[in-house]
Amino acid sequence: MNIKRYTRLSIIASILLMFSFTSCVKDLDTLPLDKDVKTGENVLTGDASYKELLAKCYAGYVLGGQTGVDGTQDISSINGGFSSYLRQYWNLQELPTDEAICGWADGSLPDIHEMDWNATNEFVAAMYYRINLEIAYCNNLIKLTTGNDKYKEYRTEARMLRALAYSHLIDMFGTGPMVTDKDNIGSFFFPKQATTKELFTYVETELKAIESELKAPRTNEYGRADQGAAWMVLAKLYLNAKVYIGENKFSECITYCNKLIGAGYSLENKYTNLFLADNHLRNNEIIFPIAADGEHSQTWGGMTFLIHSTVGGAMKASDFGIDGGWGGNRSTEQFVALFPDTKGTADKRSHFYGTKKEAEKVGEFTDGLSLGKFKNVTSTGVAGQHQGHPDTDFPLFRFSDVYLMYAEAVLRGGAGGDAGTALSYVNKVRARAYE
Repeated sequence: MNIKRYTRLSIIASILLMFSFTSCVKDLDTLPLDKDVKTGENVLTGDASYKELLAKCYAGYVLGGQTGVDGTQDISSINGGFSSYLRQYWNLQELPTDEAICGWADGSLPDIHEMDWNATNEFVAAMYYRINLEIAYCNNLIKLTTGNDKYKEYRTEARMLRALAYSHLIDMFGTGPMVTDKDNIGSFFFPKQATTKELFTYVETELKAIESELKAPRTNEYGRADQGAAWMVLAKLYLNAKVYIGENKFSECITYCNKLIGAGYSLENKYTNLFLADNHLRNNEIIFPIAADGEHSQTWGGMTFLIHSTVGGAMKASDFGIDGGWGGNRSTEQFVALFPDTKGTADKRSHFYGTKKEAEKVGEFTDGLSLGKFKNVTSTGVAGQHQGHPDTDFPLFRFSDVYLMYAEAVLRGGAGGDAGTALSYVNKVRARAYE
């Protein structure tokens, strides 16, 4: 199964199957007469159909709907592409910081950068819904394959993806409903609201339980979860444990960083290659991506959003392999000040566009420098297969982050590492940036 090539059939089938195995009354457990109605009996007929369910678990992180380009949106409160998982994840991770700003005045979007949101913010709510919907997709596959060792591999990957979603729930909300494959889909309206500690323990326990069952790092099909992905979630969970649950787990973070460092990953020689349309070739550094395919996983969220939104003004869309810019996201003056120059002469990570560093007029795209890190162009200069929707994958976890997490955990007093090694790791990342 090529995770970059999601099928819309699998998405629709998975939604229908989520509601075809439970009922309020036993007498309603009958098969429909219409042969076109999708049920477990006529959809789950073999390995291919279970792969399609697994594909939906991966697709849930990037697609916003069930048909077409985010058509038949899968959450009702907001447009599918506008609310897709990766798009909202990026918004909530970046816009509240002093790194990024968006010039759009859509709904309550400006409130995110102004640190003035609340529970009524539609974008914050969309992220909450997406996380819980992703958990539901994974629960469904896990439930349907429990007891069948033939599909244990798919079940284990779904457990990893579910744990990842729960880790995002911890990081962004601190609390949320605790629903697992042991709960019948649609059988209740008010699931248990778990504490941060309960969610933390659940994610930690789940990942440790499946750690040995996942494929070894870099041995699974590209885009699918392996031990490296699970170790990254655990390392990040432990690095932030003091904030999440008030417990120091820096030593545990170092333990899992060491596992990753010993797993054969390496830094990509050319930094820019990590953010291009053929970055699927960089699995030496990319530990786990959210995969994109310009023909088969089209969305107005995901990488379509990330690339198109950073292009505007006098910037040439063709240089980015796209059919036009949206003129939205750009960097803040504070972020630009971290780099010695804006053209990448010294620090190769610096790829700013524009002349005015200050974003005095938030709605004016040319106020503030755009950061064109992601492009729908390959390392050989060829545009992606579709200029409206990129082939560029989102590198959710990268090996360079492991080096930096190791260093931070050591400096915060964690055992299992040392300051000299930490410094050498940081210098490796710095050297790559300044080569």
